[in-house]
Amino acid sequence: MSSAPLTSRVMEQIRDRISRQQLPQGARLPSIRSMAETQKVSKSTVVEAYDRLHAEGVITARRGSGYFVAAPHAPLALAEIGPKLDRQVDPLWISRQSLETEADYLKPGCGWVPSSWLPEDDIRRSLRTLARAETTNLTEYATPLGFAPLRQLLSRRLSDSGIDAAPSQIMLTGSGTQSIDLICRFLLTPGDTVLVDDPCYFNFLALLRAHRVTVIGVPMTPNGPDINAFANALIAHKPRLYITNSALHNPTSATLSPVIAHRLLKLAQGHDLLIVEDDIYADFEHGPSPRLAAFDGLERVIHIGSFSKTLSSAVRCGFIAIRPDWLAGLIDLKIATSFTHDPLSAELLYHILSSGHYRKHMADMREKLAALRPVILRKLAALGIHPWHVPQAGMFLWCELPNGIDASEVARQALAQKVVLAPGNAFSLSQGAQSFMRFNIAQMQDNHVFEVLKHALLTQPQHLRI
Repeated sequence: MSSAPLTSRVMEQIRDRISRQQLPQGARLPSIRSMAETQKVSKSTVVEAYDRLHAEGVITARRGSGYFVAAPHAPLALAEIGPKLDRQVDPLWISRQSLETEADYLKPGCGWVPSSWLPEDDIRRSLRTLARAETTNLTEYATPLGFAPLRQLLSRRLSDSGIDAAPSQIMLTGSGTQSIDLICRFLLTPGDTVLVDDPCYFNFLALLRAHRVTVIGVPMTPNGPDINAFANALIAHKPRLYITNSALHNPTSATLSPVIAHRLLKLAQGHDLLIVEDDIYADFEHGPSPRLAAFDGLERVIHIGSFSKTLSSAVRCGFIAIRPDWLAGLIDLKIATSFTHDPLSAELLYHILSSGHYRKHMADMREKLAALRPVILRKLAALGIHPWHVPQAGMFLWCELPNGIDASEVARQALAQKVVLAPGNAFSLSQGAQSFMRFNIAQMQDNHVFEVLKHALLTQPQHLRI
């Protein structure tokens, strides 16, 4: 019988340890005898694996001393940082499936509304107008802060939520994600501690792992983070930063209450904690709810947003509202890491937002979601799936599956039926959301979603139930 599969297994195990930096450059590999015993293979299999890795340049051999890691650290593999999870509960897996699968897949686990809900005609008209205007920037870099008319408009919009941010305090970016990345680069160093909600938007977890910081989760409630757990985390871990969605929290759709907001800010001040408030879902609200940046006056709260969920994910433009004395350093960092952002997207966004069509578009979208929400809740309830919290706005429902069924197993089975789901543990740092799932009601108008869910729930074996 060929030893090739066993040899490959040993080689992959070593590559994995190098990728995870458990074996840094120059580290000595286990002896042939030790590796054979650990992997339960013959010594000749280990010799063959080591010889092949040596031929590839991954390791080197020193006569009389053994084998050593020769290659530099492998590129950062985010999927390898943090707990080892099934790909069905890996946030990067969910994003990739949502982005890469073909058009015939249904995606109730994705984080955006259907394209048919977005104002494509308005975007095309605006693009034609900009193309004809001689003043449109089609060839030059953007200024460091970004298109001034858009920043002025954003300043006025923020004031509607009680946030006092002058245009000179607003910097445009390539996206909301780039905004968070820039802030993390600006404020954090590897080894710092960051607080997140548990559950939270899964890309927060992936991005923070990329910055090699320690991430601590605080249990989420329908009114914001559990304030007692939050206080205990501040004492125990001394975090530098807290990242959250104050309104229409992802994945729970919870909204911060004024009482919790005030207590949270008082704790932040007492422990010198900085806060990033990601407000990407602001326009889904029927009326503005409390914002940390409004109560704080942008002293220790940094406010970010974008329009990828409400207008177009192809129009890449986000923004950061920040205290004035931090702006110069953030601009320098933006220039160093991305040099600039897309000026055409900024002008396009300004043209659409200032036309008046956007306001009607969002009113229509809120109306669609309001009509759809009770319908989806009834259909889920018929399957024994119940919401953790019933939101008044937004696209997400955070729901618990019946009988403690493992959501990742349901997701695996649904994927085979061309349905992409979002199991709870992808959002949970503590891995305590095994029987939860995030549903996007805007992506659940096809009955096939419910047929697949029903079949998957009924066919889960008892040993997979929590």
